[in-house]
Amino acid sequence: MKLLIITQVLDTEHPILGFFHRWAEEFAAQVESVEVIALQVGKYNLPPNVHVHSLGKEDGISRLKYLWRFYKHVWQLRSSYDGVFVHMNQQYVPLGYPFWKLFGKRIGLWYAHGAVSRSLTLAVRLADVVFTSTPQGLQLNTPKRVVVGQGIDVAHFAPATLVRPTRSTLQLITVGRISASKNITTLLAACAYLKQQGVAFHFAIIGTSLTELDREYEKALHQYCLENQLTDHVMWVGGVNQAALPNYLQQADIFIHDGATQSLDKVLLEAVAAGCVVISSNAAYTAMTTSLAPQNLFPSTDSTALAHSIVRCHQMSVTAREEMMTSVRQEVHSEHSIQGLISKIILRY
Repeated sequence: MKLLIITQVLDTEHPILGFFHRWAEEFAAQVESVEVIALQVGKYNLPPNVHVHSLGKEDGISRLKYLWRFYKHVWQLRSSYDGVFVHMNQQYVPLGYPFWKLFGKRIGLWYAHGAVSRSLTLAVRLADVVFTSTPQGLQLNTPKRVVVGQGIDVAHFAPATLVRPTRSTLQLITVGRISASKNITTLLAACAYLKQQGVAFHFAIIGTSLTELDREYEKALHQYCLENQLTDHVMWVGGVNQAALPNYLQQADIFIHDGATQSLDKVLLEAVAAGCVVISSNAAYTAMTTSLAPQNLFPSTDSTALAHSIVRCHQMSVTAREEMMTSVRQEVHSEHSIQGLISKIILRY
């Protein structure tokens, strides 16, 4: 099989979308050839059966030129692919649909987010199959939906040691865009509670603010830290690429998260695979772990409940923490590995 992939970014250094490079590698391992059209291209190192084409965002060209390049690549590559895989950017489905249908190209869409828009509804109507990570990742009732897992490189995100060391200072971590939708205020409020209770901890926040609104939110978070005397406890790491991320997760004890989206956040499973205890309010993570580790769940924005979960975990032995997460880690390996995800996708073509 020969596949055309449409994606937003192909760049190993990208702090948010760098993971897709590994997806492209795995597609290349399981199909004859891959053509990748990306809105933005940076650093990459892919097998010889992968050919990369940029729409030019890294060069700052206009949107009209993006569109021109899109149709040029779709046309010129028409004999080089049998099916199309559109990753997240559902707008490309109606753009390419007339051409792809005319030439008998099967259209697959990947979408894993709680939001439902008109463009998504249209794309789902036009696509032949819609892939998502969990049932919560596509909030539309359609027979085209195929749940394939999240696609975690469990070999890359593996614990550094079989048993984590016992530490007097608790190491907390979170990873993601610095945005109000990530409810980082909840995490910092839980840290303020820990400080009041005399718990020794450090909290690493990995991520960047991308918009002006995000930057204003980040300023408010720094002010909160000042007002609550958390500056010595909180470390603002900034963006970290996929190659470096496992090391941060391997050094942490507990990953905390309070994202507002309904879909399963990929980094939660990366943290599980790397050996962290993960405490989250995420609806999809809750659905996955209610029967596996219910003590690691809390109601969204409830910083007191989160703090209590952290304290309870801190009081456990390292062995007890490992036992608590064993079944969750097994679930990640069996249902969310990247090899399994790509295999399930290819079967639908």
